Amino acid sequence: MPTVLDDTLLDDPARLAEADSAGLLRAAAMAGAQVRAAAELAAELELSDRLDMGRPRAVVLIDRPGVSRTLTRLLAALLAPSCPVPVVVAEVVPSWIGALDVVFAHTDDPGDRELAASLERAARYGASVVLSAPAEGPVAAAVAGKGVLLAPRIPVPAELAFPRGLAAGLLTANALGLLISDVQVLADQLDLEAGKDYLARDSFENPAKALALRVADRVPLLWGLDPVAVAVGEHAAHAFAAHAATVCDVEDYRQALARPALRRAAQSGAAERDIFADPDDPSGDIPTRLLLLSVRTGPATDAARYQAEDLLPGADVIAPAEEIEADEIVRAAVLALRFELAAVYLGLAAGSIGGAGRFAPATA
Repeated sequence: MPTVLDDTLLDDPARLAEADSAGLLRAAAMAGAQVRAAAELAAELELSDRLDMGRPRAVVLIDRPGVSRTLTRLLAALLAPSCPVPVVVAEVVPSWIGALDVVFAHTDDPGDRELAASLERAARYGASVVLSAPAEGPVAAAVAGKGVLLAPRIPVPAELAFPRGLAAGLLTANALGLLISDVQVLADQLDLEAGKDYLARDSFENPAKALALRVADRVPLLWGLDPVAVAVGEHAAHAFAAHAATVCDVEDYRQALARPALRRAAQSGAAERDIFADPDDPSGDIPTRLLLLSVRTGPATDAARYQAEDLLPGADVIAPAEEIEADEIVRAAVLALRFELAAVYLGLAAGSIGGAGRFAPATA
């Protein structure tokens, strides 16, 4: 069901801070710090030297529950256009793994024994393993002395560890020469986005609050105009479910248009709701909010956007390239952070999160 919220809370910083007793807004705003910490640790562990193996036969991205699933799919989408080697996304290490392959995994579950067994087998067969995970437990033990462990240095809840995992994956791709990304620029841009979305900024000048208000009371349809945007939409759906108990539809817009009933709902979703309608009437239409996400730039994306806006005139288009000058890696990460913060704001205003701390910030 759509989420109904107390929108007055969003423009009351004192009440927001009180509601956010778990420190989720602060934790989400530490995205840039997570990226820098991962980069510092990778340098200390000499990740680039340890992966100086020439071109690998394949890169395997391990897809586990949580943000691991969304960040591996984003990494795969970023790598796909120009990667000279196969990129495989799998829940466990494939049976054909060998010494010429590289395995990357992220998890915040140190006791994931299926992952631990999978990584241990990869290391036993000589594959290079990079693991983003806590430093204790069976998962870390599986690669001890046999792989590179990038443990968290910035404590955040598991559902907000996306920047750390993404940075670890990008650093791995950098070390292999498969994708060139400046993680310091990424960290700086994430800091700038967190500043724009600060709780003391009013909704009309706060992109995350404005986004939360746009999707409140509606079912968000997050349709991507390019594969990277679809991957960001999947992470956004995870964030909305985790923080606001909101279910989203995520799809490539071409595939989305192939579903007539939902397409009609999207085309009529821009209309204002009848304030006298009974929200419990099962015969009434469920209101939707269509967001067209665009991360990549170029003729193909421009053509897709033109077609989508023509077919879906009531849609909101979210295109980070119109706001920041950066590569698609940075644009994707910034948009993912904005959705995370929007989901937290929506959850706080709707009362689906808040209360006694699930998250205890580190103390000096």
